Formats: sequence, structure tokens, C-alpha cells
Amino acid sequence: MTPSVRWAFGSFFFLYFAYVGLVSPFASLFFLERGFSVIEIAVLMSMLQITRIVGPFSWGWLSDYLSNRTGIIQFCACLAAIVFLSIFYLQSYAAFFVWMFVLHTILSSLMPLGESATVHALFKDNSFDKRYGRLRLWGSIGFIVMVLFAGELFQRKGIELYPIVGTVVLICLALVTFRLHEPKMERRKMVKGELLLVLLNPDVRWFLLSGFFMIFAHAALYVFYSLYLADLGYNKFQIGLFWALGVFAEVLFFYFQSKVLSRLDPEVVLQAAFGIGVIRFVLIAFFPITWVLILAQVMHAATFGAHHSAATKLLQRWFTGPLQARGQALMATVSYGLGGTFGGLAAGWLWDATEPRNVFVMSALACGLAGMAIQKLRPNSLH
Repeated sequence: MTPSVRWAFGSFFFLYFAYVGLVSPFASLFFLERGFSVIEIAVLMSMLQITRIVGPFSWGWLSDYLSNRTGIIQFCACLAAIVFLSIFYLQSYAAFFVWMFVLHTILSSLMPLGESATVHALFKDNSFDKRYGRLRLWGSIGFIVMVLFAGELFQRKGIELYPIVGTVVLICLALVTFRLHEPKMERRKMVKGELLLVLLNPDVRWFLLSGFFMIFAHAALYVFYSLYLADLGYNKFQIGLFWALGVFAEVLFFYFQSKVLSRLDPEVVLQAAFGIGVIRFVLIAFFPITWVLILAQVMHAATFGAHHSAATKLLQRWFTGPLQARGQALMATVSYGLGGTFGGLAAGWLWDATEPRNVFVMSALACGLAGMAIQKLRPNSLH
């Protein structure tokens, strides 16, 4: 992978996660400003996960069929920028519902295909352990920059500037995709049933189940953490700082990722991430004071950074060659799609029916279930 291609992929991750850094902390506050209820907001935010149930796998299948990942990425990025512009004309809740569904069905293609293209290029020159984290950390930096910038901007000028910021980010993202390039993909006729053969492996199913529970756990964080902090009395800029801190910790992990993944098997890293996840969500639920919340955010290095890198590496043991994009998409579908959807809806119900901290108690339990699932992997099948 040449320096110019690394720059392009780094910029792609930066801008994509800058958009995530806008949506995750501030979309719920924007919808609240529009007068929607907590349950209505939970449903709107669940579109981020619901669209990942079918979207990523469909785009992944098309990518493997056409052997043209970057072309699909370019098409979807441009279409997403166009669709986002309609936010300026939306009024009703139903309109926002449809808009969120369409927009994020399109956007659901970008990260699985972008990850697949990156992994393909890095495995081609045997540099995954060394360079993947260094490229992926630019996504984390983009997230940090956005939450700090948007947090300060919205605190000073108001959350009504949310649509303008989103428009600028997605247009820049669309432009950057035309600089992406990956090694030529092997054009091979798709074999009927080849994916099913991989899924018959019980280790693959336990792995996917662990991903389901981990993102189920994090759905409460993605949907309600900003509202939770707002209820505790923190302002928009301070909420942005909490999000930025978590992602900064994630950046540090990505930078030093090679030292971890070259020494430990990915399933060991996953087990540690799940255990730290239990602790993190217990702290958020039962000890909501500033220094404890800061400590909990630092644990994001493990619960997202370590989990994501280890899961991506482990996935390559089962999904390679023409199955690669569908494997990456399947992980996104099961974890972020199904796990995120059910986790977000369950969190919304708990938030409305009981007390806010219970959504994070649920998250701690889900991390424990993820750890139990990954323990089912057979050691002799991993080497």
C-alpha cells in the first residue's frame, strides 16, 4: 500500500467517523430540540442499527459479485450526501423516520466495504498488524475532532446548525472516495453454498454471537449516553469531551495495536475486552460521578478499540478471498444490525419504564454473555 493510498484510506476513515461523531452524541439532542419524545428518538436512532441488518450484507454480496468495492463505495458516498440534503426540508416525525432509514441504508455499505478494501490491501503485503491500527486511528481522530468542534459550536450557536455540519462532512467524504484504491480483486464465479459451509462451523456462530451481545451492550451508550450525561447536569461541550476522551483512548490502542495482536491470540483480546466491558457499564450505572465516568470512558480503548481490531483479525481466519466482503458485512449485520437494533430498543424501553441507570446494567449483563460466547471457541480450530 503506497503512501498516497494510505492517505486516502486514512482520510476516508477520518471523515466517515467524523460523521459518526456528529450523529452519535448530537442527533438525539437535535431530535429532542425538534420536540420528539424519548421513545420517538430511540426509534429514530435505532435506524442506525436496523439498516445494518440487511444493508451491509446486500452491499457486500454485490461487491463480491462485481469485484468492485471502491466503485460501490463511491456511488454510496455520493448518494448519501445527496439524501442528507433533504434534512433542510423535513418537518414531520414520519419524514424524519423515512429519511433516517434511507440515509443509513446507503451509509451502511461504507464501513464494511471500506474495512474489506483496507484489510485486503494490507494482507496483500503482510502489513495488517503493523498498519491497520495506524490507518484506523484516523477514524478515531475524526470522531474526536467532530465531537469537540460540534460540542463547542452547538453550545455557542445552537443545535440547529446540525444539518449544515452534516452536509459539509458527507460532501467531503464523497470527494475523498475517488482517491481510494485497492489491489485487483480475483474475479471468480461465486459458488452456491460456500458461505453456508463457513457458517456451519460452530466457532463462527459463537464468534458472531459474541459480537451481537457486545454491540447490544453498546447500543445504550450510542443512543442514551448523551441524554444520561445531560440529565446529570453536563452541558453540550462537556458531553462532547466525554465522547472525545473515550475515542482518544481508542486512538492509543489503535496506535499500539501491533504490540498486542502480535503477542496475543485475538480470542484472548476479545475475552479481556468483554470483561472490561462489564466493569465499564457497572461504573456508569452505579457510580455516575465525574472521575469515575472519566475512568469508564478510558475503558473504551478495550471495549471498542481492542474488540474491533481483534474481531477483524479473527474474521479473516474464516472469511477470505471472494467471501471477504460478505464476511465483514455479516459481522456488521449480526453485531451492529441485530445487536444494535435490539439493544437500542431494549434500552429505550428500560429508560422510559424504569430509571436511566438500568440501561447500563443491561449493557453489563450483555458483555458478560459475550464473554461466555467467545469462551466456546475451540482452541485447536484457531491455529
